[in-house]
Amino acid sequence: MTDQTPRTYPEGVPSWIEARHPDPDAAQEFYRGLFGWAFEERVPPGAPGSYRIASIDGRDVGAIASSEDPAAWTTYIAVDDAVAAAERIVGLGGTAGPPEDAGPGGAAGRSVDCVDPRGAAFGLWQARARLGAQHINAPGGWVFSDLRSTAPEQAFGFYEQLFGWQVSGMQEGPSAMVRLPGYGDHLAATSDPDIRERQVGAPEGFADVIGALARIDAGPDDWHVSFSVADRDDAAALAERLGGRVLGTWQGYWTRAAELQDPQGATFRVTQFAPDAG
Repeated sequence: MTDQTPRTYPEGVPSWIEARHPDPDAAQEFYRGLFGWAFEERVPPGAPGSYRIASIDGRDVGAIASSEDPAAWTTYIAVDDAVAAAERIVGLGGTAGPPEDAGPGGAAGRSVDCVDPRGAAFGLWQARARLGAQHINAPGGWVFSDLRSTAPEQAFGFYEQLFGWQVSGMQEGPSAMVRLPGYGDHLAATSDPDIRERQVGAPEGFADVIGALARIDAGPDDWHVSFSVADRDDAAALAERLGGRVLGTWQGYWTRAAELQDPQGATFRVTQFAPDAG
């Protein structure tokens, strides 16, 4: 196995992100300028709507999709069976739309739009040909997503029952790390065989981290995406020049981060890996 081995995502691990925008052309130009993404349209010519895969060096980052709803980023969580997972969500008090096939005959995968019991929207992704994000934890790539809630313990209980997630004792800025036991073993056996050696000295369970849980003062609850950048301040200044806004900054033990808003109103975070930043 090499670093080119495709990354796969076991059930319960966030695996894909998608920006839904009323003006996908404008969104493409903003994120291309900010992160250097290349784009490939996947909707056939003449068909309604747009779905554009964003990539760096040929490795998928996520997507921009056309939407009539307000601009927002969506986080998808990997599942083995979208129909069965959607049924579990409904049984736990959430809502789930009908499964939708992606690509001809569903060759890319199957998705479901969901809302948890406290109103945070997210998606399910049953991978087929499109395995999930491949350029991650590197500049221009997705790092992870936070579940943000005014009542995080209550919000987290739903996902704990649904996927077996655990809140670890690790804290980074305003967020507590969320782990899925066994995920580090999956990475070591597949796309990241050196993960244990590379993370020597890291807190116990660090390889199992799949996201974060954050308390916010005012709602609504949501899922919030983070992207890696080489320099937080440079990225924030560039976002402003491209028409975005800087909503705030903070520093944790490992990262320097900025909360940003794109020109159509979708919020996201950029993080610079900077050990001992706090």
